[in-house]
Amino acid sequence: MSIKSETQGFDLSGKSAVIVGCGGLGTNAAAHLCGMGVGRLCLIDGDTVEERNLNRQFFYTPEDVGRPKSELLAARLAAYAPDCVLTGVRQFISVADDLSDFRGTDVIIAAVDHLAARRLLNDFCKESGVPLVNGGIHGFFGTAYAYLPGRTPDLAQAGLLAAENPSPVSVSSTVGVIGALQAQLAAQLLCGDTQCAGKLYVFDNNEIHSLQIQ
Repeated sequence: MSIKSETQGFDLSGKSAVIVGCGGLGTNAAAHLCGMGVGRLCLIDGDTVEERNLNRQFFYTPEDVGRPKSELLAARLAAYAPDCVLTGVRQFISVADDLSDFRGTDVIIAAVDHLAARRLLNDFCKESGVPLVNGGIHGFFGTAYAYLPGRTPDLAQAGLLAAENPSPVSVSSTVGVIGALQAQLAAQLLCGDTQCAGKLYVFDNNEIHSLQIQ
């Protein structure tokens, strides 16, 4: 058993995860999953680093502006978690075929800004049966939701595929809370604990509460 497994009381070394989006939520979720010892982690994002990202995306520096996020994040996490097999994919997902290689993964984390990408991930997971952990923020407000296909309501039924905010406000502290919560929900699912699934976790006014989605 590894030091990580001994320290935390569970072993994720045989588990795999995919994170779509390597911005504020994705970088936070990725760091925590690597810290918890996930065995394989694929990071997908077609974007490059912009200066306006740097208030909340701490794995990137001003010298990284213009460089691909997914590849940078994979390289930097490899130094932190050499026991994790990390892959950075520079790609925007636009059709279900973009995700076909991930049918065998254990969990997908949606850390995306755009409604179309979130809808595509929801549809892919519904069809493939792969669990999905969604996160979203606006200012000091955020949500996280774990969807188990065939067992819980999907993102649409949870009200998470409504019209997106055209100009979301990204606060680093909120991103940190929700990104960490996404990683925790994913880790619970990877450990076989499904009690968190089907609950919408809401972070608002410095409080977190959950709503059971029917």
